[in-house]
Amino acid sequence: MRIISGTYKGKRIIAPKNLPIRPTKDMAKEALFNILTNKFDFQETKILDLFSGSGNITYEFISRGSTEITAVDSHYACVKFIQQTTTNTFNTPIDTIKSDVFAFLAHTNEKFDIIFADPPYDFSLDKFTEIADLCIENKLLNLNGILIIEHDTHTDLSVHNCFAESRKYGGTVFSFFKNI
Repeated sequence: MRIISGTYKGKRIIAPKNLPIRPTKDMAKEALFNILTNKFDFQETKILDLFSGSGNITYEFISRGSTEITAVDSHYACVKFIQQTTTNTFNTPIDTIKSDVFAFLAHTNEKFDIIFADPPYDFSLDKFTEIADLCIENKLLNLNGILIIEHDTHTDLSVHNCFAESRKYGGTVFSFFKNI
């Protein structure tokens, strides 16, 4: 995986082969960050990276100056890899949490400017919708905050009442949600 832009542009991160991950492709990641760069000052933005896997999205935020990042994943090796990489490679310790994402969303009281979720593509529509419901109903987004859920082209999240828009890049779709 490669950092697309920012301080660490071009830096390659090699994740262990045994991690259960599907990192966001460079083309889709670049397009997503082009959208976000026009809406947020990353140095003043609080980020939540759900289903963080290898930390691919977290590292992009770090490279662009974000320091308030929480990465949540249920797999111990993923959390450990992110902790080691953010501390050793980027010298930017972040809040890494080993937890079921749904349990985390149900119990956290924190608010975020950007919540990014990259769940397994084979989730049922109900599971994708539950992510949006928990974020919105538990008021986890700050004013003008956004939730972004990455999914494949076979999943349509546009029926959710907080759906704002979606953007498609190859086989990857980013659905954006806002507070009502």
